[in-house]
Amino acid sequence: MQQNNSVTEFILLGLTQDPMRQKMIFVIFSVLYVGTVVGNLLIIVTIKSSRTLGSPMYLFLFYLSLADSCFSTSTAPRLIVDSLSAKKIITYNECMTQVFALHLFGSMEIFVLILMAVDRYVAICMPLRYPTIMRRQVCTILIVLAWIGSFIHSTAQIILALRLPFCGPKLIDHYCCDLQPLLKLACMDTYKINLLLASNSGAICSSSFVILMISYIAILHSLRNHSAEGKKKALSTCTSHIIVVILFFGPCIFIYTRPPTTFPMDKMVTVFYTIGTPFLNPLIYTLRNAEVKNAMKKLWHVKIISESKR
Repeated sequence: MQQNNSVTEFILLGLTQDPMRQKMIFVIFSVLYVGTVVGNLLIIVTIKSSRTLGSPMYLFLFYLSLADSCFSTSTAPRLIVDSLSAKKIITYNECMTQVFALHLFGSMEIFVLILMAVDRYVAICMPLRYPTIMRRQVCTILIVLAWIGSFIHSTAQIILALRLPFCGPKLIDHYCCDLQPLLKLACMDTYKINLLLASNSGAICSSSFVILMISYIAILHSLRNHSAEGKKKALSTCTSHIIVVILFFGPCIFIYTRPPTTFPMDKMVTVFYTIGTPFLNPLIYTLRNAEVKNAMKKLWHVKIISESKR
């Protein structure tokens, strides 16, 4: 794996070099990461345990929460640990693994968001055909295809990363390994690889965002013929999805669709979509979804009763 370069490890500069700010980073991101894992696991357990949350929408929400947990885990724990370390060393193999995991679970989140938009479009625009189109078998196949697509995308990214020769320096001006910061350290002309990166990650982010926005515009347009109660329920669901899409895709498009230049806010933008968005998603979906909140209340009510009987 390391035949094309003489570098066996890298040094991450992190978000800051200031000791006081590093302590603040440790506290803030520890809270965010624990909140992300607990919130998403709570949604996963609720959907898995509840009989009322068996529709395709909640199947997709289950995998979105799973992708969120794994996506955040690919970067947050190292950021937290490194905030207390004087020298933030990451081995070459660990760096390549992080690149793979970051793109695997990030692209899985993109594909699941698209499936959720498709589900809402069929439910609202073609309600009579919904049970036939969104059968359990069809949804399972769509999830499998999403995993396959994510694996293909992340494999393409790791192939690009493994082809980069490194001969020094070893300092990565970031808190995690990704292709953009690695390209700056490569001992070769990276112009073509930058184009491949933009045509891969950039195209996926941009085209997915356009597809999602078009689908939600079509959904909102179709709501004209619905009852007031139907409009309210559909708008509540779609608003949650649109908020998640904007929060996730805005930073992604900023990072992956531009020329190979560096901006001071790059690290914070990356923090927002790799750690911030997975933390916000459970809040957005539970606070705006009565069915999920009711299912959670029933789940905890049953557990409390079962514990009290023991």
